[in-house]
Amino acid sequence: MLNIVIFGPPGAGKGTQSEKILRHYNLAHISTGDLLRAERAAGSELGKAAEAYINQGQLVPDEVVIGMVHNFIAHNQGKAGFIFDGFPRTVKQAESLDEMLLGFQTTIQVVLGLEVEEDELVKRLLLRGKTSGRVDDQDESTIRNRFREYQAKTMPLSDFYKAQGKYRDIMGIGEVEDIFSALCTEIDQVKVAGV
Repeated sequence: MLNIVIFGPPGAGKGTQSEKILRHYNLAHISTGDLLRAERAAGSELGKAAEAYINQGQLVPDEVVIGMVHNFIAHNQGKAGFIFDGFPRTVKQAESLDEMLLGFQTTIQVVLGLEVEEDELVKRLLLRGKTSGRVDDQDESTIRNRFREYQAKTMPLSDFYKAQGKYRDIMGIGEVEDIFSALCTEIDQVKVAGV
């Protein structure tokens, strides 16, 4: 089973590249936002638990999110693997994910980190804000605050996965197809190595 985490700051191109990787390798997409919406719509126990936190304006606890990821993997065992997009976001979540995946006798094989300069990201997000209508992409100070949050809470994940020998830096600037080709090169090396 091929399990990939795609990692990078807001605007780095994770969504665009995830879609291409999904199709190319026949993977299932794990987006925690999508899982939360699906579990809530289904009225599952996890969905009800998540809704209670959301309705109180609180973050959904890691154990609830991990439960949703577990259910998704259990129901999609026919796939060649999974791509994790936007999850894990913290080292604690990464540790929980590793432990949960052991129950499926699998692990994360590679973490692809899209590297893009902050000023380039600001330009991308402001442009996206004009076309998408996303309010959080229309104000530069809000965008830069998101980067500070990312640096403080999510960047430590790179060290966590580097210590496991799984983290790969990919330059996220250039043509979409060139970036995709660089990502595929890293994925294929991991597949060949049988990691």
